[in-house]
Amino acid sequence: MLIGRDKEIQELQQAYDSDESKFVAIFGRRRIGKTYLVREVFQDRFAFTYSGMANASTKEQLQRFYLSLKDHGYKSTVKPNNWIEAFYMLEQYLKELPKGKKVVFLDELPWMDAPKSSFMPAFENFWNAWASARKDILLIICGSATSWMVKKILKNRGGLHNRLNNQIHLQPFNLHECELYAKSIHLPLERQEIMEAYMVFGGIPFYWSLLNKSFSLPQNIDALFFGIDSKLKNEFKELYLSLFRQPDAYLEIITVLAKKKIGMTRDEIIENANIATSGLLTKYLEDLENCGFIRRYQAIGSKTKNSIYQLIDNFTLFYFKFMEGRKNTDANYWSKIQMTSVFNSWSGLAFERVCLLHSEQIKKALGISGVITNEYSWRTAATDEHSGAQIDMLIDRSDKVINLCEIKYSDNPYTIDKKYMENLRNKVALFRQITKTRKGIALTMITSSGLVKNSYSMNNIHSQITADDLFMDA
Repeated sequence: MLIGRDKEIQELQQAYDSDESKFVAIFGRRRIGKTYLVREVFQDRFAFTYSGMANASTKEQLQRFYLSLKDHGYKSTVKPNNWIEAFYMLEQYLKELPKGKKVVFLDELPWMDAPKSSFMPAFENFWNAWASARKDILLIICGSATSWMVKKILKNRGGLHNRLNNQIHLQPFNLHECELYAKSIHLPLERQEIMEAYMVFGGIPFYWSLLNKSFSLPQNIDALFFGIDSKLKNEFKELYLSLFRQPDAYLEIITVLAKKKIGMTRDEIIENANIATSGLLTKYLEDLENCGFIRRYQAIGSKTKNSIYQLIDNFTLFYFKFMEGRKNTDANYWSKIQMTSVFNSWSGLAFERVCLLHSEQIKKALGISGVITNEYSWRTAATDEHSGAQIDMLIDRSDKVINLCEIKYSDNPYTIDKKYMENLRNKVALFRQITKTRKGIALTMITSSGLVKNSYSMNNIHSQITADDLFMDA
C-alpha cells in the first residue's frame, strides 16, 4: 500500500500515458522507497528491468544485464562485451515487443558506472539516438547514490543535458504519513509513540517496516539497535557507503556538525574538520544537502557566503548520540533509560528537530501558509554586557513579523512561571538589540502536550502549537 506518494504516482502515470517517449529519474537516500514506488505503480507492466550490482566489475554487470535480457525473453546467445553492445541488445529486444508503451526500469544506475566502463556514453546513446526518437518508451532510472544522480543525470553537461523529462526527488515521510503507514501495517502506536519513533528513524519507510507490532516501542528500538545481531546496528556505515563512493570526507563533516545543534558556517567546518579549503567542500556540502542530511540557511541579516549548515537527519543524530563508540552491551539499554535524564535531554533536542522538519505544518496551524518565510535557530554568546541567549526556532516572515518559537517536550502540559516568562522577555529584548530588527515579535510556544493555563500563558503568548498540529497533512 503506497502512502503519501500521490504526486509521484501522478507524475509516473502521466509519463506512461504520454504519446511521446519519456525519461524519468527518481533519486533519494537509501531505504526511502524508490524501487517500491516504481514496482507498485507499474506492477506487471515492465518490458525490462535491471538492477545494478554493488561493487561489481563491468564484466559482472554485463553478464547480469545479459541474463536479465534472457529472463525477459531475449533469444540471442551472444553475450555483450561492452555497454554499447548491451544497450544495442536491449534495443533489439524492445523492437520485437508488441505495440504499446514499454517501461524500461534501470535500478541503482550509479552502480553500473564502474571506473573505465564507458557506461555513460553508451547509456546516453541509447536514449538520445534510439529511445527518445520513438513514441513508446518510458525509461525510468533510480539511484541511492544521490551525488552521482545529481552530477551525472540532473546536472549533466554532456549528452544528457536537458534530456530529462521528469525528476522525482523522493522525500522522507512526515508525521502524518508515518501515522498512516503505522496504521496500514497495524502498529498499535499512539501519537506520542509515533513522535518518539520519528525522533529515532525519521520518516524512512524501511525503518518503520521493521517495527514488530507485538513489541512496545522501547522493545523495538532495543531489538533493532542494541540486541544481538540487531538489523540496524551497521546501518549507519552502510547508509553512507551506499550514497558516496568515498564517504570519509562526508562522515568527517557529519561528525563535526553533530556536535553543534544550530549548525556551523563553512569557515567553522573547515576549522573543526579535516577538510581542505578547496572547492571540494562545496561539493560535499551540496551532496549532503541533496541527500537530506543537512540543511543550509541564512541567519537574520547575514549574507549567502555566511550560510549555516545544520545536521537534521534524525537517524544520524541518534547514531552519534547512542551508538558511536558505544561500549555498553546491554540488549535492553533503550528500555532501561526511559525517563532518565539522558533520555529526557535527547528527546527535548530531538523534538526541536522534528518541529524544524515540520515547519509547513506549523505555518498552517499559525494560519500563515501563504506567507514567505525563512526558518532557523539563533544564538548569541555571552559577553560582559549580557549572558547570551538561544532561540529554538525563528520563523522570519515577509509580512514583517517574526515568530519567536520556544519548543518544549514533556509528557504533561508545560507550565510557564514568572521566572521562565522573564527569561523569554530577556530573549526578545536581546534578539532585538543584536539583530536590530524592526519586525513585530510574536511569542510562540510549541509543546508536545500543550500549556497549563495561567496568566503568563494566556496573556503573554501570542500563539500555541501542540504535537497534534505537527500531524496535519500540509
